[in-house]
Amino acid sequence: MKKLILGAGIGLAFALAGCGAQGSDDVVIYTNADEEATSAMEAALDDAGYEGEYILQSQGTSELGGKLLAEGDQIEADVVTMSSYFLDSAQEQNDMFADLTFETEALEEHPPYYTPILGNTGAIFVNTEVLKQRGLEAPKSIADLAKPEYEGLVSIPNIDDSSTAWLMVQAVISEYGEEGKGIFQNLIANVGPHLESSGSAPISKVQAGEVAAGFGLRHQAVAAKESGAPIDFVDPTEGNFSLTEAIAVVKKDDDEKTQKAMDMAEVISTDAREELLTYYPVALYEGETVDEAHKPAHSKTFEQPLDVELLEQHQEFFNSAK
Repeated sequence: MKKLILGAGIGLAFALAGCGAQGSDDVVIYTNADEEATSAMEAALDDAGYEGEYILQSQGTSELGGKLLAEGDQIEADVVTMSSYFLDSAQEQNDMFADLTFETEALEEHPPYYTPILGNTGAIFVNTEVLKQRGLEAPKSIADLAKPEYEGLVSIPNIDDSSTAWLMVQAVISEYGEEGKGIFQNLIANVGPHLESSGSAPISKVQAGEVAAGFGLRHQAVAAKESGAPIDFVDPTEGNFSLTEAIAVVKKDDDEKTQKAMDMAEVISTDAREELLTYYPVALYEGETVDEAHKPAHSKTFEQPLDVELLEQHQEFFNSAK
């Protein structure tokens, strides 16, 4: 998941992208998705006959989120793929998305103006060789990573920079409440210089043996283990929390273009799913299956609806422990 930085800048007005597509027949798609996901979306659209009829622009979560909140339906994009909690906040503030006109068979209920396209789940992962060298037991929980024996041996993402970190913060707050602040104080002390701005950095450091353990996206650790790396994944007892990215169509005055955008959104949400599942193995629709290794042992959902306001509260919680 791409970088996420929230704060005062979210209320600022953002300039329109200025790519020159406004008013043209091309459907403009804004996305915060990673390269693997954008590739899958482009392949699905091209196979459906839309090659050369769309412009796909990849942006960071903070940048795109700021545009959604500041510009509303005046945003240049006709289609948006984005973290679902940001779409919810943008819709509540700006009423900017049209209800989807196609049917979906998502496993979980969602608003009528978007449908999920991919999911990410958090977990702990370890380098089994480093654990053995250091004489450490594999952690069972996020709280275990805050123990003194893990000093200097843990890598985690920073919630100010990566939405992947929110999966970890949700788990700790859900399980421990205010006491979680003390866990984060010790955990951040153990992390030291390994507090990362990228959600993918912890797995890279664990694979390289720079640290013994980390927190990040579960499917990355599963893939690393399957490749033969000395990596194992641990579903924390506090829970495996998930975030979804979804697709929405912006309300526009051009009915013909809006319908074309709606058709493309349907293609992405259906035809791209097979490839997306290979990179993000979280079942979102009826009939989808994933390998047992990709099924977390402790799937949980945060008790409050996820939105930008809640994220900012959790950022403050995490930062107060530094």
